[in-house]
Amino acid sequence: MAWIKTIPFDAATGKLRQLYERVTGPGNNVDNIMQMHSLRPHTMEAHMAVYKYVLHHSANEVPKWFLEALGVWVSALNGCDYCVQHHFAGMKRLMDDDARADALRRAIDARDIAAMPLTAGEQAAMRYAQRLTEAPADMAQIDVEALRMAGWDDGRILEINQVTAYFSYANRTVLGLGCSTEGDDIGLSPGNNADPDDWNHR
Repeated sequence: MAWIKTIPFDAATGKLRQLYERVTGPGNNVDNIMQMHSLRPHTMEAHMAVYKYVLHHSANEVPKWFLEALGVWVSALNGCDYCVQHHFAGMKRLMDDDARADALRRAIDARDIAAMPLTAGEQAAMRYAQRLTEAPADMAQIDVEALRMAGWDDGRILEINQVTAYFSYANRTVLGLGCSTEGDDIGLSPGNNADPDDWNHR
């Protein structure tokens, strides 16, 4: 499951046990990406806080399915199959349109933004996310201006930026520590957007 030691739910005590109980899914399952943090529980707490606030907060205005789509896109660009699998399943559930979700996945796999079944504004966000992921030092004010011209206001641009940045962090956690999907329940996520402290995966 990993290239470093991890502590399973049944062996966890103290602070780690408390955190595990907050992030569990059915059957006390803890996603492997969270178990990567088990030797330093404070880093799991930080990871979950960023994840919940960036992707699953009631104050977000960008639709959650599209934030998940951005996550799938960034993860694909970074070669992180773990996050692609998890977040594609979540995106597909939220879209409630399997044919469109599958078409979007095919276009993501082909790296073809023009073929993505998205609005022009959503495609512009995908272009921004690609540039920020692949060439962050080359970003310029014009990249944000392009999002404004595509209809995104500055608050939503911030959401797009934060989701893009979060997924590169998550991808590097997974890829750098050899995290696999073995034993994971694919596609679960925190469902209670109204409570940022509710991390339970459903």
